Amino acid sequence: MKLQSRETNRIQLRHSSRTRSTSSSSSSSTSNNAIEATKSIIPQNEASSPVEIASIEKFLDNIMKEKPIRFTPQQLTEFTNNYSIQLGSGGFGIAYRGSFPNGVPIAVKVLHKALNKRAEEQFMAEVATIGRTYHIHLVRLYGFCFDPTVKALVYEFMENGSLDYYLFSDNLRIEWATLYEIAIGTAKGIRYLHEECEQRIIHYDIKPGNVLLDKNFSPKVADFGLAKLCNRDVTHVTNTGGRGTPGYAAPEMWMPLPVTHKCDVYSFGMLLFEILGRRRNLNLGGNESQEWFPRWVWDKYENGELGSLALVCRIEQEGREKAERMSKLGLWCVQYKPEGRPSMGKVVRMLEGEEEIMAPPNPFEYMDLYAKELASSTGTMTTTSTISRGSTTSTKSIQV
Repeated sequence: MKLQSRETNRIQLRHSSRTRSTSSSSSSSTSNNAIEATKSIIPQNEASSPVEIASIEKFLDNIMKEKPIRFTPQQLTEFTNNYSIQLGSGGFGIAYRGSFPNGVPIAVKVLHKALNKRAEEQFMAEVATIGRTYHIHLVRLYGFCFDPTVKALVYEFMENGSLDYYLFSDNLRIEWATLYEIAIGTAKGIRYLHEECEQRIIHYDIKPGNVLLDKNFSPKVADFGLAKLCNRDVTHVTNTGGRGTPGYAAPEMWMPLPVTHKCDVYSFGMLLFEILGRRRNLNLGGNESQEWFPRWVWDKYENGELGSLALVCRIEQEGREKAERMSKLGLWCVQYKPEGRPSMGKVVRMLEGEEEIMAPPNPFEYMDLYAKELASSTGTMTTTSTISRGSTTSTKSIQV
């Protein structure tokens, strides 16, 4: 047992020296919790054989290297108390609440038993990408289970659920100052994926439903089922099949063209608009001029009326400057051409006020050109207020 104690101290010391500056305090705490939790899973006794000790050493070494752990179906049953508390369900399967033996709360995403090829790819993408990341604003993947009877992913538990629940609910509200901090934290998480990982990670599906909130409403980017690794010297990657969510996915995502990490910047811009308006970007039930919120923000900016926009968005006077900053940055992020969008590093600096935000060009100019071409070819006049709402295309035509 003395040997085991010395080894544990050595591992903890080596682990602390590797902690990144971007997430030093919180990340260290999370990692230590994971180590303690997984140590308690391993049967320990005085008469461990050399083979058992070597196996434990390898296991703990993987934890130290931040690799996800492979759990057994029996362990998942114990962690979840026989899957007694369901958190939610979807096309992927069902999520359950659980905890490690030492009390650390977890969420267990159990996938449907019959996995098709796409689902298998998403499972592997989760393990391959989030399994090698470690940042305060990314959801931690503790491990997984890949067994003929159970296929599951084990994450840290996020007490306050997803951001969309608060943005689009009539009963739940988050203060503007907190929402702004959520935007900054989310941007830092994406910046880490793009600029600070050994290999760049493109998320492909940034949206409010994939931003989870902990007990302090600190955001963490989640759901890496569509994510893709690429070397930093590779400027474009091939987009195989449809990726992303309509309304958030960049225009190039729906074209047979290579894409870059700037597609995440576009999606983040769409997220900024929904944070700003505390509503869905597309709302067909309200004022026609406000149906597609991003275009309405541009119209207000072009007419020098961002102050009135903040008023409509119920943002108090002390928050108006940040609201204008978010409006202009959102317009930069959703530029039609990827090269016109800022890097996530610049996005963070602009949100934090460390870098001036220049006047953005019209990101929806291509819509006007499309409308004119359509009008000249069909003999109709087409309004553009609802064309290409993020990634889908719709037109309103009036016969002339």
